[in-house]
Amino acid sequence: QVQLVESGGGLVQAGGFLRLSCAASGRTFSGYTMGWFRQAEGKGREFIAAISWSIGSTCYTDSVKGRVTISRDNAKNTVYLQMNSLEFEDTAVYYCAADRRTPIRLGGSYNYDPSRGDEYAYWGQGTQVTVSS
Repeated sequence: QVQLVESGGGLVQAGGFLRLSCAASGRTFSGYTMGWFRQAEGKGREFIAAISWSIGSTCYTDSVKGRVTISRDNAKNTVYLQMNSLEFEDTAVYYCAADRRTPIRLGGSYNYDPSRGDEYAYWGQGTQVTVSS
């Protein structure tokens, strides 16, 4: 069964950086879409970025463009979220998600919005990111 395990979170001061990792196991992930979401205290789940596993095409939410890079290492079955110039508002639990489909906007053939959390079938347990001001 698909398992996603996030790591790399922690405490960082404003202006700093972190690289989160999502270790994926249980399947071969050719054709999958991997996404990063976050949920701040008292707020709903927010889309951050997504990447097609095989192709490498990416998309980002406007609020993090220029500060965040999503990438993957197919050989290590790991997807990353590099976050720079961190702000206090980035404080949240960050979740990795996966779905076996690749949407059109990421080079696939499925007509769906990869920013919607309900499109993803698999989720990790999250890793806490805390940014101090």
